[in-house]
Amino acid sequence: MPRYAFRIEYDGRPFAGWQRQADQPSVQQALEEALGRLQAEEPRTTAAGRTDAGVHATGQVASVDLEKPWDPFRLAEALNWHLKPAPVAITACAEVDDEFSARFSAESRSYTYRVICRRAPLVHDAGLVWQVKTTLDAEAMAEGARHLIGKHDFTTFRAALCQAKSPVKTLDEVRVEEVALPAGREIRFHLHARSFLHNQVRSIVGTLERVGAGAWDPEHVKAALEAADRAACGPVAPPDGLYLRAVGYPDDPFRDGWVEEGGQPPSPEATPPAYF
Repeated sequence: MPRYAFRIEYDGRPFAGWQRQADQPSVQQALEEALGRLQAEEPRTTAAGRTDAGVHATGQVASVDLEKPWDPFRLAEALNWHLKPAPVAITACAEVDDEFSARFSAESRSYTYRVICRRAPLVHDAGLVWQVKTTLDAEAMAEGARHLIGKHDFTTFRAALCQAKSPVKTLDEVRVEEVALPAGREIRFHLHARSFLHNQVRSIVGTLERVGAGAWDPEHVKAALEAADRAACGPVAPPDGLYLRAVGYPDDPFRDGWVEEGGQPPSPEATPPAYF
C-alpha cells in the first residue's frame, strides 16, 4: 500500500482537537472521512502532533496508507474538494517510503502563539488570537523567556493530565516578537523543540503574559520553573492564539511531491526577526 504525507492547515475553532473522538468533531475525522470518499475503506491517519480543542495549524503533518497510488497533486485536489466546507486544507502532498511516520520521524515541532493588545473588539482576528486589553512589555517577556531555554524539568508548565513519561524537555527557542498594527500591537511567541508536553506552550505564554503585564518580574519565571510545581505556573493562555506552525524531519518529505506555490514550511531560522 502506498504511503502519503500531507501538510495541513486548519482553523481549530469548530473542532475538539486533532484526535478523532466518538462524540465530537475533530480534524482527524474530517480528513479521514474525506479520504474515505476516495476508496472503499476509510483509512486511519497519523499526525505529528495532537493539537487541543480550538488550536490551529499552518504546518500540521499527517501520514496515511492508501489502497492505490495517486499523483500527489490530484490527491491533494481531491481531498480539498471533499474537505469542504470544513476549514481544513491540504497545502502539500507527497508519496513517502514505508518507514516514514508523521509522528515518529519528526525531529522538531515549531509553534507560534499570537496575542493582540488592544481595547477595541476584534473583527478579523476574533477567535484566532488571544486579545489582551492592556499593554504588554515585550522586552520584559523576552527576558523572562530566556530562563526557559535549554533542558529543564518543565513540571510547572505541564498539564495535570499530561501522559508524557518525563517532564524533562529541551526547549531550543522561546522568542518574543512585537509587531505594530494599525490598531494595537501584536505579540508573537515562537517556540521550537523536539517535542512538547501537554499544555506546555499555553502555560508558558500565560506565565509570560503576567510578566508583560507587570504582575511578575522576569526572575519570577525562573523561580516558577525551578519550583517544578504546577501551582507555580501563571494562568494557562486560551487555545485561540496557538498555531502548530511547522514540523521538522531529517529529509523534507514534500521535496519531491506537490507543494502549494510559495508554501514551503518556514524553518525556525526563517521566521521574522524579533525587534530585540
